[in-house]
Amino acid sequence: MIINLGKYRIEHYPIGKPSLNDVLKLRMYEMDLTQKSLAELLGISAPRVSEYLTGKSEPTFQVACKMHRKLNIDANIILGAV
Repeated sequence: MIINLGKYRIEHYPIGKPSLNDVLKLRMYEMDLTQKSLAELLGISAPRVSEYLTGKSEPTFQVACKMHRKLNIDANIILGAV
């Protein structure tokens, strides 16, 4: 019996789409950023960063552009198009 490992992995171990809050947390770890330093980098308040990290809020277009440029996050992830 021949098993297609690619198909098996897709069916039994699918990889979900990355959420913005997960990507932000990863980027903060990679860049050694705190919520405060991320807020300063993006020109927003620390409580707003917290809202993004918990998924309670989505960034404005201007903040989304800053995330794309300064954090090198794919625009599709920021816009939820992935």
